[in-house]
Amino acid sequence: MKNQKKQIKALVVLTCAVLFGAVASQAQALDRPIKIGVLSDMSGPYADQAGLGSVEAAKMAIEDAGGKIDGQPIELVSADHQHKTDVATSIVRHWIDVDGVDVIADMPNSGVALAIQALVKEKNKIALFATAATTELTGKQCSPNGIQWVYDAYSNAAGLAKALVAKGDKSWYFLTVDYALGISLQNEAVKAITALGGTVVGSVRHPLNNPDFSSFLLQAQASNAKVIALANAGSDTINSVKQAGEFGLTKDHVIVAPLVYISDIHSMGLPMAHGLTYIEGFYWDLNDDTRAWSKRFFERRKAMPTMTHAGVYSEVAHYLKAVKAAGTADSQAVLAKMREMPVDDFFSRGGTIRKDGRMAHDMLLVQVKSPEESKYPWDYYKVLATLPADQAFRPLSESECPLVKQ
Repeated sequence: MKNQKKQIKALVVLTCAVLFGAVASQAQALDRPIKIGVLSDMSGPYADQAGLGSVEAAKMAIEDAGGKIDGQPIELVSADHQHKTDVATSIVRHWIDVDGVDVIADMPNSGVALAIQALVKEKNKIALFATAATTELTGKQCSPNGIQWVYDAYSNAAGLAKALVAKGDKSWYFLTVDYALGISLQNEAVKAITALGGTVVGSVRHPLNNPDFSSFLLQAQASNAKVIALANAGSDTINSVKQAGEFGLTKDHVIVAPLVYISDIHSMGLPMAHGLTYIEGFYWDLNDDTRAWSKRFFERRKAMPTMTHAGVYSEVAHYLKAVKAAGTADSQAVLAKMREMPVDDFFSRGGTIRKDGRMAHDMLLVQVKSPEESKYPWDYYKVLATLPADQAFRPLSESECPLVKQ
């Protein structure tokens, strides 16, 4: 009798567990639209590198996913963060709390990105960073809810510094934009320079979206450094390179910019930009797959995509594949699938998402062609080398991310 009662009790417990599991599974299933938010710079210094091009890339990823998953529509919202953390967090809070947005993409401006990283962790949503470069996103301020997709200060600044110091350019001076991006770019470059026996003779910081670099460039010239490094991006890089040429600094100094986009080269023109060498995350003319996607993008935007635009497509497309595979938009289930599946598309072949939130993929060392070398529109780069993922990004063994040690 006792054994029979035990068997009945066990059966009841098992039945309840099965029913509870079914209810829980049903609650997690897709029963509402999947919502994606592109938070970008629509009108400021990074508008050409990200901005409306990032929105268009996200639209392309949604279209290529069929516009629906399990019958639920995929919806897109976008906004301009204006390079203000309070504006950005207000937008994202409304997106999450009122509009039901599941994932935030792009986010040029490292200060904004760090603020959103903290917010999406609090709200248990997902952030996919295509444009922010600070290594803090995968370092001390890493999050299980954030993934840095395209590049970072280590890949672009340290990689470039190593290449130049190795060939004898050992004395450096930095013009650095005065917020998290510039500080991170300079710090990573300085570590690489000093580790290889180079020296940093000085630095100066300038405001974001600065029109006049004359005083900063004169200080750099007076330093007698061999290399003048522009630790900035977007219109700041364009203006500082142009003004360096006007001051004649290119005759006696090596001008480098760790973070350059193809839109910058298009704006400067090959006569001004030729010879610039830097690290790239994507080049439209690399192979048949990159050309095919880029020509589709060009038809819509009348400009070739930057590495940010390609990265936004890749991260949104990978997110949607993970939602479909998981059968739910639940953040943790989707993140688990994103980490489980390789990132395999025109942007990355066999990319992996590491414990620290870095999507590791191959990077390119490129040099800008001269006008004579360029044979057709947007034929701007010579690819000097491909940097394997395990060399392009900071090794996990050196990571300060708490998640790596768990």
